[in-house]
Amino acid sequence: MDVTRIDQIAIAVEDLDAALDLFRRAFGLEAASRERVESDGVEEAMLDVGGVSLQLIAPTRPDSPVGRFLARRGPGLHHLGLAVRSVDAALDHLRDEGVALIDEAPRPGGGGHTVAFVHPRGTGGVLVELVEDHPGDGA
Repeated sequence: MDVTRIDQIAIAVEDLDAALDLFRRAFGLEAASRERVESDGVEEAMLDVGGVSLQLIAPTRPDSPVGRFLARRGPGLHHLGLAVRSVDAALDHLRDEGVALIDEAPRPGGGGHTVAFVHPRGTGGVLVELVEDHPGDGA
């Protein structure tokens, strides 16, 4: 598998506006983008930190994966996003290695990216998002 960089570190928050205000006041970080991803039931904001995105994600409905995460664990680190040259190829490699997957096939994600999630039981307890690298993305 060809991992090219860390794409994002995602933090689940209950109130996106409040989180953006905190990160602006505390760290001087501004949102580079903000969007709703209806298919995932989230609203997200991306804050650039030296070429890696700090992704703040808030649920738009309580039954979304992030809504369930917050209900079980509260706010905090949600997942690590790794950029790969091909999500299809990465999924094939992980399947061959016997790594548990959430997504069996690539799907649309935020920012127009193709993504797939790897189950935490296959990665030492860390939810990993594979993000297909676009030319010009990243550092």
